[in-house]
This record gives sequence, structure tokens and C-alpha cells, in this order.
Amino acid sequence: METTIIIDSLNRNFKGKSPSEKLRYFLDVYQGKIGLSSSFGAEDQVLTDMVLKIDNTTRIFTLDTGRLHPETYDVMDATNLKYNKKIEVYFPDTLSIQELYKTQGINGHYESIEKRKNCCSVRKIEPLQRALKGLDVWITGLRSNQSVTRAEMPFVEYDNNFKVIKVNPLIDWTENDVWNYIKENNVPYNKLHDQGFPSIGCAPCTRAVKDGEDVRSGRWWWEHPEHKECGLHKK
Repeated sequence: METTIIIDSLNRNFKGKSPSEKLRYFLDVYQGKIGLSSSFGAEDQVLTDMVLKIDNTTRIFTLDTGRLHPETYDVMDATNLKYNKKIEVYFPDTLSIQELYKTQGINGHYESIEKRKNCCSVRKIEPLQRALKGLDVWITGLRSNQSVTRAEMPFVEYDNNFKVIKVNPLIDWTENDVWNYIKENNVPYNKLHDQGFPSIGCAPCTRAVKDGEDVRSGRWWWEHPEHKECGLHKK
């Protein structure tokens, strides 16, 4: 109950504030207990730049699912070099991957939503649980207009799945806001964005989209829009 009251208050008090102002508050209050998760997409790169300009000791981590695009590793390296910081990398459990391949094959995720979610659970959910261990606050790059599953997400919420406060500083930003910041601040970005990939995940589950298509339409394109979450952010 107390957590809910605090979160409601934060959402009211920070309405209209800039992402940097929001970040500065949380990085100060939760110092040492806060971390940014990055998939090296455009939004996460913006937040990496903002966070490290405020406090370059802040934890930033990523999940290497084992099936990422080569371009994602390129921007990971460019980010490490630009900011002189090694992003923490969490991998799936080896035995769990072996069991996944044994039970549903390499590309079983195409066969059903259940199998796709099994793959996401092994490659993303379990590693994220390890990454968030010991943290009180989780910073994400979610934006409300990315998909129908994110339209109602607030700036601050409590994530019951991972038992942390989740902060979404860019929730009200547009795609133009993101790219203007990247250009103005010379932020490294994934070159797949230049090839029609607005949202980038694992290589087998991400493709380019056509002009006018929803920004998340290239993720798990064989599924209905309301199912297009891996479990990291879907309540």
C-alpha cells in the first residue's frame, strides 16, 4: 500500500519533467540500488548517454540471448569505447538452453506462442532475474506509443514479476524525440535502424518494417499484436 502511494505521488510530481530530471532524482535517491537494462536499441542508447552524464558509476546491463544480430554487438562495442565503460552482460543458463533445443529444437519458437515464450523465458526472463538481483529500481527505455501493450504504461510503476520499481523516463517521448537526441549528442546507435528496424531483438524474431507500419510489427511478426511481449514488460 505504501509503495503504491509513493509511486502515485511520483507520477504526479514528475509529470511534465524531462527524462534527465526524472533520472537525476532516482539516481540520487537509489544510488547503488538502481540499474539500466539495455538492448542497445535507440531508446536505451539515449538513456545510457543520459545516465552516464549524471552518474558514470551506475550499473548498465544487457541480456545476450545467444541469437543477437551482429550489428547489436557492433553498437555494444562502440558504446563501451565511447563511454569508457564495460556494459555488464548476462547470458542464458547453458543447461537450460540445451534442454530447450532438446525439447523444441532450434527454431521451435515459430510453432506456437507457448514455445516462443519458453524460448524468451530461458534466454531473457531468467537472466534478467539474475541481473536485477539486489536492485530496488529498474530503468527501461519503454515508450507508450511503441505498441498497444505499452500504451497505458506510466512513468513509474511497481513490477510484481521482478519485485522492483520500474522507471520509464522516455514513456512520453516520440520517435522523433529519440532520434533528435541521438543526433544532437552523437550517441552510437544500432545500424539496423537505418535498414528499417525500429525495434531490434533476437535475429530470428526481428525483421524490418515497411513505411507506415507499427514500430513493433517487425517483432514476432507471425503473432497477433496483443501477444508481442517476451515477458520482460508485460504484466
